Amino acid sequence: MTAIRPPAVAGMFYPADPDELRQTVRHYLREVTAEGPPPKAIVVPHAGYVYSGPVAASAYARVASGRNRFRRVVLLGPAHRVPLRGLAAPQSDAFATPLGLVPVERATLAHLVERFPQVRYLDEAHALEHSLEVQLPFLQEVLDEFTLVPLVVGEASAEEVDEVLEALWDGPETLIVISTDLSHYYDYETARRLDAATTRAIESLAPQDIGEEDACGRYPLRGLLLAACHHHLHVQTVDLRNSGDTAGPRDQVVGYGAYVFQESGRAA
Repeated sequence: MTAIRPPAVAGMFYPADPDELRQTVRHYLREVTAEGPPPKAIVVPHAGYVYSGPVAASAYARVASGRNRFRRVVLLGPAHRVPLRGLAAPQSDAFATPLGLVPVERATLAHLVERFPQVRYLDEAHALEHSLEVQLPFLQEVLDEFTLVPLVVGEASAEEVDEVLEALWDGPETLIVISTDLSHYYDYETARRLDAATTRAIESLAPQDIGEEDACGRYPLRGLLLAACHHHLHVQTVDLRNSGDTAGPRDQVVGYGAYVFQESGRAA
């Protein structure tokens, strides 16, 4: 029997109707002017589309140029619902969205669980988690057929995440996606200042400078920054805003950044 992880936040974080969802994603992508080669990795936000969709689109528009190149996506995001230590893998065969099914690399996940003590199966961590789910409709729109390696990241060191990313790095067919928002619930100007500092840390590939309050996805983000150092990636910030810029009030905002990571010799 095929195990499908159904959408948990369709109709809340993004439209549940397939046509409306497709048009929403395409609208955000059309608003972006994208230049440069496909990235090796991206960092994108995961709030409701009305808040963070335009920011996420600025990175996904870069991914679209690799539509025929990317065949697998390694997707890491933070745990919001289930506290955990390490990285959680699902036992699903596919993740569903209103746009269809995305097949999961079950054999790859089994290998990770067997090889790395920080990786374990925990379907509960995936069942209601939005940080991975909201990325899928964008990926389904900008890529052709692809397989997914989804991991929810709880408390983990940069080295533990980096170790897993190294095992999944592979060649140009693999895209790495880290899902994270930035600062949470500060006033507009304070958030801008904090998120600018976080952005400098990302651009400098400095995982030690990502603080506890700087990003909800700090654990997977720190791991990517460490891996990016090892692989000599170049980082470009393609968007940096917050909910006060997109669809919310400015007394308490959430920060959103979009960043693309290029391999040496392929800098944007």
